Amino acid sequence: MAIALVLSIVSFSPAWAKPASDEFIGGYITAIIEHYFQFKIESFQVRDGVVYLRCQKLSEEERNRIFELVHNIEGVQGVEILTEGVSTIYKKQPKEQPEPKKEPEWPMFMPNDKLFHPLMADPRWPHFSATYQHYMDDDQLKNVAATSFGESFNIYRFVGPWSSIIEFGIQAGVFAVFDLDSSSFDLINADYLVGIPLTIQKGNFTNMTRIFHQSSHLGDEFLLRGQTKERINLSYESLNSVFSYNLPKGLRIYAGGGYLMRRDPSDLKPWSTQAGLEYRSPSSWIGGALKPVAAIDVQNRQESDWHTDISIRTGIQFENPDFLSRKMQILLEYYNGKSPNGQFFEQNIVLYGIGIHFFFE
Repeated sequence: MAIALVLSIVSFSPAWAKPASDEFIGGYITAIIEHYFQFKIESFQVRDGVVYLRCQKLSEEERNRIFELVHNIEGVQGVEILTEGVSTIYKKQPKEQPEPKKEPEWPMFMPNDKLFHPLMADPRWPHFSATYQHYMDDDQLKNVAATSFGESFNIYRFVGPWSSIIEFGIQAGVFAVFDLDSSSFDLINADYLVGIPLTIQKGNFTNMTRIFHQSSHLGDEFLLRGQTKERINLSYESLNSVFSYNLPKGLRIYAGGGYLMRRDPSDLKPWSTQAGLEYRSPSSWIGGALKPVAAIDVQNRQESDWHTDISIRTGIQFENPDFLSRKMQILLEYYNGKSPNGQFFEQNIVLYGIGIHFFFE
């Protein structure tokens, strides 16, 4: 117990002691000798931080104990113990220095993270997901499986003006819905998206502007039912820009809009707006592997007389603290508005669902 006490005192001595000198080290050794080794240590001296001890016969355990007590004194560089004509030298191991933080090399090709994080509640954000959806009061669909396959890929990142960071990339995604009440789970609709985003980030502020193409296709089995009107060849190119800002306590807000440049049918009205709020808990459970998340996405389109489409998702996020760019989310969802499924964009739908989503950030 007494040895442990001395060790604790010695280990904290740098916080209040004067800069270490041979005289300073000698004072500490004198105190140690008087308490524990006054009959064992015959003499000692300190030169340039090295402690030289002349001792009577010592066991190996006693030599180790002396070194353990002495080497913790601030300024001690080594200990040499001479006993019965035999000298034992103990060298103090240098403290490991932390590796200097590596500055990123610019420009970067294929960076492994994203400047603009995915919009969690956006029904048409490219990512991998599988969701069960229940449509309320719908004439054609009731139980639906919705899937998405896609991702945003970063290609080139460099330093921009005003110490900003700029990034080019590519997006691609397929969004499909299947009728679970049919005997063969008929494919109802599939939307295809490919885009080129340009992202600019400075501090907590990020903007992503992209040009993308989207086209929509009805499933063959659904067409054979004869339950739909004449097929619409919905296809367009859009210019879209979203501004995002990270707030304290895990909150994020975003807002932006878009314009349809080339559109089929040609009478589609071009303007749209988008805004949202996201929450990712700054605290986590199970060693950093689990945290609650929630998001709301609101979109309005000139085509639907600025009718509000609202998407809400909330649930839990799983992540590996060693690979924070990979997220898996289990989310409950609610949607009320014009259908995001291209061929049905004129229809109002209300749905509830639960699904699994994979994001790479």
